Amino acid sequence: MTDWIAAEEACARLNVRSQTLYAYASRGRLTARPDPADPRRSLYRAADVAALAERKVRGRKAAAVAAGAIAWGEPVLDSAITTVVGGRLYYRGRDAAELADSQTLEAVARLLRGGDGAALKRSARGAPPSGPDMRARAFTALAQRAGFDPPALGRHPLALAVEAATLLDVLADAAAGAPASGAIHERLAQAWGCARGDGGADLIRRALVLLADHELNASTFAARVAASTGASLSAAALAGLAALSGPRHGGAGEAMRTLALEAAEQGAAAAIAARLAQDRSLPGFGHALYPEGDPRAEALLAQFEPPAALLGLRNAVAGATGLRPNVDFALVALSEALNLPRDAPFALFATARCAGWIAHAIEQVQTGGLIRPRARYAGVTPASSSGGSAN
Repeated sequence: MTDWIAAEEACARLNVRSQTLYAYASRGRLTARPDPADPRRSLYRAADVAALAERKVRGRKAAAVAAGAIAWGEPVLDSAITTVVGGRLYYRGRDAAELADSQTLEAVARLLRGGDGAALKRSARGAPPSGPDMRARAFTALAQRAGFDPPALGRHPLALAVEAATLLDVLADAAAGAPASGAIHERLAQAWGCARGDGGADLIRRALVLLADHELNASTFAARVAASTGASLSAAALAGLAALSGPRHGGAGEAMRTLALEAAEQGAAAAIAARLAQDRSLPGFGHALYPEGDPRAEALLAQFEPPAALLGLRNAVAGATGLRPNVDFALVALSEALNLPRDAPFALFATARCAGWIAHAIEQVQTGGLIRPRARYAGVTPASSSGGSAN
């Protein structure tokens, strides 16, 4: 199936008239672009048409809508923090890739929380816990705070903002392995051995900004669910970190490394062909929200030259599948180019995304109620309450 189809074909697939098709596009339910062969005509993204057609078949029953929303489907709650529009990522209406040209993670964290201006004074914090790697230190640091931090519900916004700034420092300390002052990207660059003036700190800064939030992803939803109970910001961040740790989310960098290793051993073309023949994914490439390419990866990869082996892998994947690198590829490439620790991609992801988790937690506490969906039971039919036969 081609990526873009003409209006006539889109109308046929949806069984609607052209006026309805245009209405779908104007409301953002379909993505349209001018036809290169005839700018007076429009083409429609085939994937959007297919998704809309499936929703029409399912109907608008509550259970069907809820089921479709779980996996890249319809929006499930209101948020003023982040959105993806036209293949671009926006933080409160500002293009994330443009923010990455000049802003720090701390400044973007304030933006995500709904404020700009001077940095807030943080609360006192001790040294990060010891641990074999960043992941272990981060879990321990957030769990220790979640054990005694007060609930977020009902607290003054300024108190929450100060706690939010402190939590971001707590996670940065865990990533670096030691407490420090100064901008987070500079602290990480120093901890990871980047020499001053080599551009490493600036690349880390860009990566942190690009990863700060990504709408209602799995870890952010987990953080919002925790926050909806009134739990502390540290507890919400801990819930986000737990979800991020999975191989389908923040752990995707390791899967990307495995693919790169296969390509080094077998040759890129052979490794890709083997995975496709086995119906296995190509981690580090493609993204459901970005059919035309992940703008975060594009913004980061434009700033440095990835290692030759990864460049070869990128070109081979593009030739075989047309898929473009996503941010997981970019993080691994950055880590390899700067010779960062092996867990640096996860450390960057967790440190940056903490800004988004906290912003969403605060928004949920201040504007939303308890997040408590229902399950559609698919188990054994319950026995009769009268005690009779269940046959």
